Amino acid sequence: MKRNLLKIVIAMVFVASANCGFAQFNLKKAIGSAAKTAQALTLTDEQMAAYVKESVDWMDKHNPVLPDDDPYTIRLKKLVDGITNADGIPLNFKVYDVIDVNAFACPDGSVRVFSSLMDIMNDDELLGVIGHEIGHVLKRHSKNAFKTELLTGALKDAVASTGGTAAALTESQLGTLGESLINAKYSQKQESEADDCGYDFLVSNGRNPWGIVMSFEKLQSLEGDAAKKASAVSKMFSSHPETKKRIEKMTKRCQKDGYERPAAQEAAK
Repeated sequence: MKRNLLKIVIAMVFVASANCGFAQFNLKKAIGSAAKTAQALTLTDEQMAAYVKESVDWMDKHNPVLPDDDPYTIRLKKLVDGITNADGIPLNFKVYDVIDVNAFACPDGSVRVFSSLMDIMNDDELLGVIGHEIGHVLKRHSKNAFKTELLTGALKDAVASTGGTAAALTESQLGTLGESLINAKYSQKQESEADDCGYDFLVSNGRNPWGIVMSFEKLQSLEGDAAKKASAVSKMFSSHPETKKRIEKMTKRCQKDGYERPAAQEAAK
């Protein structure tokens, strides 16, 4: 049975808080220390990468990752066959067996696709979503969002107090960072940049960029269903530019570049 990933994250943070002393962090002290903030801002790319990896490992450990022989994983592996890196960042793909409709890509190249998203999207649409999410990585949006999360509240205190050395994070802090990876919020400008960058990424890997248009159309059709308004589908694109405008923009680009729209097909389950 699929589980609700967001509830898992929140529950793990709550339990970890009780057992790991999360309440001991002094938020006023963390926010008010200019010296510590200065130290935190000097985090190197290597330290950032270590934090991202630790957070992704935490997410993989505390959520249902489908094995290599599962039909969902087999489908995803086949879909991204030959897509190994994004501008030198090695990519790795896994499927979370959860009821949420979502996907996300991390600064270290980890891409996580939710099985419920795979249920409602065909291969072209799914590639469109993956391309868009990787676009955020290529434009460094996800890295900047993650760094912002590291440098706020109790996390800032934990990171900065080490004097430039990567701090060991508690379970509750890793849970918070894991949630930030899933629910990263981007500006409309960043979303538009990710659309274009995702388009280029798909083309460079021999994929048809019409998948981006088709994925937006699928989400738009679900957004129009009143029964789905409060679902994770609407939340997934709630901060994105108006879907219709994105569809028009990407459609014009596909047509200008001479790409043929794939024939409609049902989602593979």
